[in-house]
Amino acid sequence: MYRSHTNGELRIEHVNQHVSLCGWVQKSRDLGAMTFVDLRDRYGITQLVLGEEHVDVAKSLGREDVIRIEGTVIERESKNKNIPTGEIEIAVIELTVLNKSKVPPFTIEKETDGGEELRMQYRYLDLRRPPLQKNLKLRHQLAIEARKYLDSIDFLEIETPYLIKSTPEGARDFVVPSRMNEGQFYALPQSPQTFKQLLMVSGYDRYYQIVRCFRDEDLRADRQPEFTQIDCEMAFVDQEDILNTFEGMMDYLFKKVKGIEINEFPRMTYEFAMETYGSDKPDIRFGMTFNYINDVAQNKGFNVFDQAESVIAIVAEDCASYTRKQLDALTDYVKRPQVGAKGLVYVRCNEDGTFKSSVDKFYSEEDLKAWADQCGAKAGDLILVLSGDKAATQKQMNELRLHLGNELGLRNPNVYAPLWVYDFPLLEWDEESGRYHAMHHPFTSPKEEDVPLLENDPGNVRANAYDMVLNGTEIGGGSIRIHDRAVQSKMFDLLGFTKEEAQAQFGFLMNAFEYGAPPHGGIALGFDRLCALFGGQETIRDFIAFPKNNSGRDVMIDSPSPISTEQLDELNIQLK
Repeated sequence: MYRSHTNGELRIEHVNQHVSLCGWVQKSRDLGAMTFVDLRDRYGITQLVLGEEHVDVAKSLGREDVIRIEGTVIERESKNKNIPTGEIEIAVIELTVLNKSKVPPFTIEKETDGGEELRMQYRYLDLRRPPLQKNLKLRHQLAIEARKYLDSIDFLEIETPYLIKSTPEGARDFVVPSRMNEGQFYALPQSPQTFKQLLMVSGYDRYYQIVRCFRDEDLRADRQPEFTQIDCEMAFVDQEDILNTFEGMMDYLFKKVKGIEINEFPRMTYEFAMETYGSDKPDIRFGMTFNYINDVAQNKGFNVFDQAESVIAIVAEDCASYTRKQLDALTDYVKRPQVGAKGLVYVRCNEDGTFKSSVDKFYSEEDLKAWADQCGAKAGDLILVLSGDKAATQKQMNELRLHLGNELGLRNPNVYAPLWVYDFPLLEWDEESGRYHAMHHPFTSPKEEDVPLLENDPGNVRANAYDMVLNGTEIGGGSIRIHDRAVQSKMFDLLGFTKEEAQAQFGFLMNAFEYGAPPHGGIALGFDRLCALFGGQETIRDFIAFPKNNSGRDVMIDSPSPISTEQLDELNIQLK
C-alpha cells in the first residue's frame, strides 16, 4: 500500500501507531535541527517532523512535491485547534519523493494570490485548494441525495441521446457535423424535453436524469455553454402533484446536505410577482415591495410623473439618514445602461415628522405625507421612486431593490427562501418577427380554462407552467405538457410553423401522441445553480470542475480550437 491513512484522518487516539501517508507538500519550515512539513491531500493536512537524519531530503523539498512517508504518530506539543489533525504529528522514519513539482504559479492555499484567468489556466492546481474541494464535495453530496430521494419514490434514471435533431425554438444549438451523412448535422440537446415526453408515452411514468445540456448563448457568472440539470418527468399527474413532489425533494436536500428545515414554500402567480417585485424570480428574504403611487403623485405639475404610465415607490427602512453622496450613488446606479432609468426621486421621512424630497418644488409636505401613507413609510424611512413605462419601470425598480438589499445586508446567503411562481403567460409577442414565441417551450400546456382563448386572444392565455425560485434565482422550471395532438398542432400554428415545418421538426412526437399519450408534466432543476446557492455563492464556476470563461473558452486546454484541413474535408465543410 502507498498509504495506510489519509491526511485528514489521524487523531490523538492513533498515537504510537506506525503509519504511511502520501500527498503534496503544502509548506516546509526549516528550524535547523528539525524541519516541519505540512502534507496535504483532499482529506486534510498532517504535520510531519523530520529530524537531522533527513536534513538533506528536507532541504530539497519544494511546494507541491508529491511524497510518501512512513513514521510514527506522536502528540504535538504545540497543538493547532484550527485543523482536525492538530493534536498530532508524524515523526518521519522514511521519506520518498514520488514526483518533483515546478514552483506553482500561485499559492495553493485557502486564500490564493492567483487571479481568476490564471487559476482557470492552471485549473488542475486550483482544484487542489480547500474551497474548491469543499465545493465539489458539496456537488457530489447533492447529486447523491437527489438520486436517493428520487429513487425512494420510484423514479427511474434513464439516459437520453446527446446527438439529436436541431430545433428552431429556444437558444442557439451547438451543432455537430455528421461525417457519414454529408451536409447533415446533429445538435447537442438544450434539454432532453421531447425524449422524456416520449418516455411517458412509453409507460415509464417516473423518469429522471442528472444530465448534461448545451446552449450556444452569451455567458455570465451563472451561465455556461454546457451545464447540468436534474431533469424529471411524471405521468398521470397535475400541477399540484409536481409541486408537492419537488417541494419534498428540496426539503429533503436542505435537511440532508445543510441540516436546515424549510418551514415555508410559498406560491405566487407570475402577475403578482411582477406587480409586487418587478421580477418573475423575486428574492423574498426581505421586503421593499412595490407601491404604485400614480393617484397621489400625478397631476401636480411634475411632467416626469404626469407623463408616466407608472410611478413606483419602494421604502428603505431606517435609511432617511442617507447622505447626499449616498443618494447620488443610487441615482448613478439606476442611470447605468444595464438598468436604464433616467433619474431617481427620493423622499426622506424625517424623525421629526417632516419630509424632505428631491422634488420639493412640485410637492408640498401634505403631498409627500400622502406618498408616505400610501407606501406605509414611517419616520426614519427613505422613499425611492422611479417612473415611466410600466414594464420597464418594474424591471428598473427590481434592480434597485436588489442593489439596496445587497447594500443593506438583507440578502444573507445563509438564509434560504424558496418559492413557486406559476401561471406564466403561455406566449410572448415578438415585434421584430411579428409572431408569438413560447415563453417556456412549444410543448407547454395552456391552463384548461384558457384553452378557448387560443382562437381569438392567445396573448392572454396562461401556461400550466411553474418555476422554482430560491433567493432571487430561478433554479428550476417546468410545466404540464400538451399530450393531445390537436392542441399541439394548434400551438405550432400560433408559433408560426407551417404544417410541413411542424411535421418535419416534431412529427415523431405528434405521431406518438396518437398512440395513447398519458397526461404528463415535469421539471428541470439547474444543478450548477443549486450547488452554488447551497454553497452560499453567486457564481457557478467554482462548483464545476472544468468550467469555461465568459467567452466560452477553456483556457486550460485552449478550446475551442481550429481543426485540420483533413478533418474538414472528411466532413465536407469549407471555411470562408
